[in-house]
Amino acid sequence: MYIKKILTITALLGLVALGIFSYSIYQIILSPNTSFSKEEQSIYISNQADFQTLVDSIAPYLKSAEDFITVAQKKQYPSNMNSGHFVLKNGMNNNEIINTLRSTNVPININFNNQHNLTDLSNRLSQQLMPNQTEILQSLTDSIFLAENNVSALQSLAFYIPNTYEFYWNSSAEDIRDRLHQQYLNFWTPERTKKRKALNLSPIEVSTLASIVQKETAQVDERPKVAGVYINRLRKGMRLQADPTLIFALKQKLNNRDTIIKRVLNKDKLINSPFNTYKYSGLPPAPIAMPDVSSLDAVLNYEKHDYLYFVADIKNIGYHKFSKTLRQHNRYANEYRNWINKQKVYR
Repeated sequence: MYIKKILTITALLGLVALGIFSYSIYQIILSPNTSFSKEEQSIYISNQADFQTLVDSIAPYLKSAEDFITVAQKKQYPSNMNSGHFVLKNGMNNNEIINTLRSTNVPININFNNQHNLTDLSNRLSQQLMPNQTEILQSLTDSIFLAENNVSALQSLAFYIPNTYEFYWNSSAEDIRDRLHQQYLNFWTPERTKKRKALNLSPIEVSTLASIVQKETAQVDERPKVAGVYINRLRKGMRLQADPTLIFALKQKLNNRDTIIKRVLNKDKLINSPFNTYKYSGLPPAPIAMPDVSSLDAVLNYEKHDYLYFVADIKNIGYHKFSKTLRQHNRYANEYRNWINKQKVYR
């Protein structure tokens, strides 16, 4: 009887211990282990991160990092980590967290505006995606890529249209470049291509003219009218005489694109640069800025009129006064020069 009691008690104690152990395992694996108040928390894992790096980055959002490590090791996650952007939901348990980190890479929206050049673009992209600026810039300026598309590095700025795009955060630099370039190719629908051919311009030339139009006016509704002036000048064989191209050439000469130039001078018009449209006829060899969709479409859908000149309107700031004759233009230009002199803007 005594031995039987001992065996019974031992068995009961074993069951209790097993129950406690099972409950502990349940708590570690299936109890909520998040400690953030919002509904979701993004976690970014680079392709160079090891398990300890992940733990350090995720620990602030966990109730117990130790429990997470225990379950992760049981599920052999440390040896099967993936890079990417992962979204943890409030109330997730360790099992759900690890399954999410293992297999649910969530794309993100990235955007860029009118970047000045490829260096600025690569910097902007690197702020939102995993590859660093050097990797992205090397991809954008890759000689094989440029040769395959028959463009120079300056001309390739046209390939990247300001917009919002969906990417996986851990995309490679080459994939980022190729997908953005594909979006540029997709921009050229049959309808737009038909309009481009009617203008007798290449896609790069459309982007180049669009960049000038964009620099001339920030008013989207005025861009087709400005584009019409330049189309008229091109068709008549007149020089574009666009101040933004002269400013671009001047900044190139000074080797300082951050130089603020509010006014061009007559001596600037003597700069020997293919971007000086006062000195050379036709379009410059590449865009002077990154044109957006509104500027590109303004060229393709330019306003048909007889204007050949325009100058800033001192009474309607931000817009311009247009002229059909040089005589009329000179009158408006004198008004503008007198006004800008009164503002004491000399450069």
